[in-house]
Amino acid sequence: MARVLVVDDERDVVELVKFLLERDGHKVIEAFNGREALEKAYAELPDLIILDIMMPEMDGYTVNARLTETESTRRIPVIILTAKGQMRDVFEMASNVAFYMEKPFDPKHLREKIQEVLSKAASK
Repeated sequence: MARVLVVDDERDVVELVKFLLERDGHKVIEAFNGREALEKAYAELPDLIILDIMMPEMDGYTVNARLTETESTRRIPVIILTAKGQMRDVFEMASNVAFYMEKPFDPKHLREKIQEVLSKAASK
């Protein structure tokens, strides 16, 4: 199945998303801040990135901007998962952002969106 990088400074969120993904057979790569997220994205080249906005060391907006600047990572789809609802407009302009979901989120809805994004990416 797919390799998914889950980035959030809240370990409970990472564990919940990891549980959902592993239940569907995906491999999960964890990162707990923006700097670690970039390092793992460049090293692992995941099929999907689930990205929080408000994080230590580097915020999700900066992480996503850096991902789009690099040839090897610019086409990796990103699902934004954040409590910062007012940031939606900023990310709607980013070509790699496939979906934007606010916390608290419905795990079933997130799981459906993950499958939808991975299916679209696989068909390209």
